[in-house]
Amino acid sequence: MSTEKSRSGRFLLVGIPYAWMLVFFLVPFLIVAKISLSTSVMALPPYAPVVESLTDLWRKIGEFSFFNYLRLVQESIYVESYLSSLWIAFSSTVIMLFIAYPLAYGMARAPKAWRPTLLMLVILPFWTSFLIRVYAWIGILADEGLLNWLLVSLRVVDEPITFLATQRAVYIGIIYSYLPFMVLPLYSSLEKMDETLLEAAQDLGCTSFQAFWRVTFPLSIPGVIAGSFLVFIPAVGEFVIPDLLGGSDTVMIGKTLWEEFFNNRDWPAASAVAITLLLLLVVPIVIFQNAQAKAQEAGR
Repeated sequence: MSTEKSRSGRFLLVGIPYAWMLVFFLVPFLIVAKISLSTSVMALPPYAPVVESLTDLWRKIGEFSFFNYLRLVQESIYVESYLSSLWIAFSSTVIMLFIAYPLAYGMARAPKAWRPTLLMLVILPFWTSFLIRVYAWIGILADEGLLNWLLVSLRVVDEPITFLATQRAVYIGIIYSYLPFMVLPLYSSLEKMDETLLEAAQDLGCTSFQAFWRVTFPLSIPGVIAGSFLVFIPAVGEFVIPDLLGGSDTVMIGKTLWEEFFNNRDWPAASAVAITLLLLLVVPIVIFQNAQAKAQEAGR
């Protein structure tokens, strides 16, 4: 009896997350994939589905339209959007890593009584709506905003600098919004590190920098990887920040997807953009995780 209960408990423990993923990820993914293989029409909804039901799937599989995916390669706006999004997300991730690592290191080496307060200060921005925080940067980055007033008051510049509606504003918004996602994994890795390892390295003749580079940084690599993924993935598909802080020359795939879906009402093209973006992000991550798992097994 107890064996049956334990089996049912394990089934529920494993089954509930998979059921959640099936309902809230796989089903919407299949719906979007179906729309991406349809043709655009002037109707409501603005597409002509090839398959009406599962019984038609195998009978009409040859009628699927891959024109929307070909457009992603043929039209420069999509290629530029993907490349620009990947570059902005990558460079923002690198900048955040250089900012977040000293913050996380200082938090991990602070007295234990201070750590909860420092951790709360990092989490505190999440108590405010993401949209409100991005809107606040409009007032800060405006020509008559707080940042320009501060720079002019300190005589760093003679006249206000144009920040708003530029690429710089997009970088500032992304770095500010996603910085806690980089700090928290790094802090988790650094806080668990045994400090006696650094003492042993210094006893063996390492300088402070050599001990950091040979001991601390390698042990914090899992936090670096986790933080980079947590920052890079949402930054690639970001829409709110480039739309509110960027200018007309700011091209990101999230903004392009929004325009195709709502302005142009081309749902098949927007769905193809979304599916391609998902595959561009998921496939390399899965390959990387498999390589990491094989490396860990080989190390054992």
